[in-house]
Amino acid sequence: MKKILFLFTIVVAISVNAQQGKFNGLDMSLGNLSRLSDAKTRSISPENFTGEKGKGAMADPVKDKGKRNVANAASEARDLGKGWKVNPFIIIEPGETFTMADITGPGAIQHIWMTPTGNNNFSILRVYYDDETDPSVESPIGPFFATPWNEFSPLNSLAITVNPGSAFNSYWKMPFRKKIKMTMQNIDSQPMRLYYQVDYTLTEVGDDEAYFHAQYRRSKPNIGSLHTILDGVKGKGHYVGTYMGVGVTNNGWWGEGEIKFFMDGDKENATIVGTGTEDYFCGSYNFENKRTRQYQEYSTAYAGLHQVLRPDGLYGSQMRFGMYRWHIMDPVRFDKDLKVTIQDLGWRSGGRYLPQHSDIITVAYWYQTEPHAKFPKLPDAGILEVN
Repeated sequence: MKKILFLFTIVVAISVNAQQGKFNGLDMSLGNLSRLSDAKTRSISPENFTGEKGKGAMADPVKDKGKRNVANAASEARDLGKGWKVNPFIIIEPGETFTMADITGPGAIQHIWMTPTGNNNFSILRVYYDDETDPSVESPIGPFFATPWNEFSPLNSLAITVNPGSAFNSYWKMPFRKKIKMTMQNIDSQPMRLYYQVDYTLTEVGDDEAYFHAQYRRSKPNIGSLHTILDGVKGKGHYVGTYMGVGVTNNGWWGEGEIKFFMDGDKENATIVGTGTEDYFCGSYNFENKRTRQYQEYSTAYAGLHQVLRPDGLYGSQMRFGMYRWHIMDPVRFDKDLKVTIQDLGWRSGGRYLPQHSDIITVAYWYQTEPHAKFPKLPDAGILEVN
């Protein structure tokens, strides 16, 4: 009886402390969704570039007609007037960088939605925190949203969703203290049309909140059999996700490679070593459906092989795959530094591993303290292009 009473006292104490603690609106779940907060909800889109309260849908189809990125649907709204979907999208010209959001904090971005036109590997997303000059997020939008091959495949997970017809969604929380700036650069030779919405909250940010980072890497077939997902990270933080696209260049099973996490001074030997590519992405045995003897796509909250692009008998001659692993329930913590690699291995005759030369595209997602180490220079369009 004393033991039960003791446990009850602990539960009540935890509950009381949770109720008394100030809820800042950053962390939402079904468990605390009913709790009130002083956080302010805001949203940026082409209908409200600043996200200011009471400043949405102010474009005038008559007065603003002909002004680029001010009233792009003025003709469509000409019979309805102000307030009727006058500027739902923007146009980004070749070589232009457009500022999607420039927000003064403290607060956090909670959701990003966009549907772009054009080549998703030629549209570069960047995020800057607190007046930094080097981005903390830098990736073509296709890989960032787990779609680097310019082919649609649905993805249904907690962190990223890809929905019909070309809807990209990110639910990665991006806290900021002073300010945050998000830009989109068009390095294509053609203009791009972008519909987008950035949903955020203005609220206090705790001292223990780290900054979200994401970095793109690509190893083309002539580079070698070890792909570096991330290196050069300095500071304290936790690794929260991997997207990997693989374009195979040989027959047979391609996913024997092991992922390795080198952390806090690891040199030759990593602390965390996986047992195979499909194992790391929470599958097994070649991602194979044993009944159909085919690759089996799957998309879950934390991991998936959501994309299998099969040869079409003509120009689509190569098999390509897309997979993700979100460390939401099992973040990889580091105190000083982090490096992540994955081997590119298949099978050859005699039951031997084959060092491959696959086309590998990855995006690493992690949180860390600032300042962060400068990213490697993003490849030029010739390397970013998928063909």
